[in-house]
Amino acid sequence: MFAEVKEMGKRLSALVTGGAGFIGSHLVDSLICKGFHVRVVDNLSSGKIANIERWLSDEHFEFVEGDLKDQSICSKSVEGVEVVFHLAANPDVRLGEIDPSTHFRENLFATYNVLEAMRRSENAERIVFASTSTIYGEADVFPTPEDYGPLLPISIYGAAKLGCEALISSYAHTFGFSGVLLRFANVVGARMEHGVIVDFVKKLEQNPSVLEILGDGKQKKSYLHVKDLVDAFFAVLPCLERAGRVEAFNAGSLDWVDVKRIAEIVCEEMGIKPEFRFNNALGDGRGWKGDVRTMRLSVERLVELGWKPKLNSEDAVRQSCRELLQ
Repeated sequence: MFAEVKEMGKRLSALVTGGAGFIGSHLVDSLICKGFHVRVVDNLSSGKIANIERWLSDEHFEFVEGDLKDQSICSKSVEGVEVVFHLAANPDVRLGEIDPSTHFRENLFATYNVLEAMRRSENAERIVFASTSTIYGEADVFPTPEDYGPLLPISIYGAAKLGCEALISSYAHTFGFSGVLLRFANVVGARMEHGVIVDFVKKLEQNPSVLEILGDGKQKKSYLHVKDLVDAFFAVLPCLERAGRVEAFNAGSLDWVDVKRIAEIVCEEMGIKPEFRFNNALGDGRGWKGDVRTMRLSVERLVELGWKPKLNSEDAVRQSCRELLQ
């Protein structure tokens, strides 16, 4: 279907939920440049108009300001689209400890509303879902493959994302949708608003002589640049031809880096040498409750589709730090 549309010179219509956000706006850029007609729905709670401003006057772009918890907004958003890229969510993992209901409402309930709107629509039968490595919980197999189990997330965020995956799978098998679950490692790059790099830069701008590092600094994870992730979205599109099926793909770098090394890279890019102070308040090396200490994903399934990250974890961190400082 995607190849046919391209050959016939037609524009495929896509919805990007959360399209004014960090990852969503990068995806929007590429979709429009590749000839899609793009509609974005975003409530701008974390997304920014500035991220999509360049497209507001483009005839192949539409913006719907609204909340996916409102079913009428969902119905309006999916009307006439052929594929849904569902990225809208509250991305703050740490918020789950303070207000678990936010992840239920903004992630799980919103996803249910999107799926219901798709079920009632005429054309929206394909969905690519922005999932997360946190659904695996504390894995003991590295790199962690897509068929790892049991899936026991340790954060409310991870649990809500896993619930979304289950909903998508059930709607696909019940109503004939096709879907892809794209499970991200830690994504970094221009326009990011939160995460360890952002935290370090903010702290160092306030006090360049001392840097507090949450946990013991030995937390070791995979980091993926947002441009490599956008390439992954396009790599999985052919899988949406398989009606009634849902497939999961991990998206991450081929290596990992620890938090202390990230701190060193940020300091190198800022040209400073502060004292590192580790705040291991939880006593187990984690930065906060729900923080997965070690994460590296197997990406063999995605590589088989012709995808490969251009940057490793350290290079992704360094490039992202430079983009943030600019």
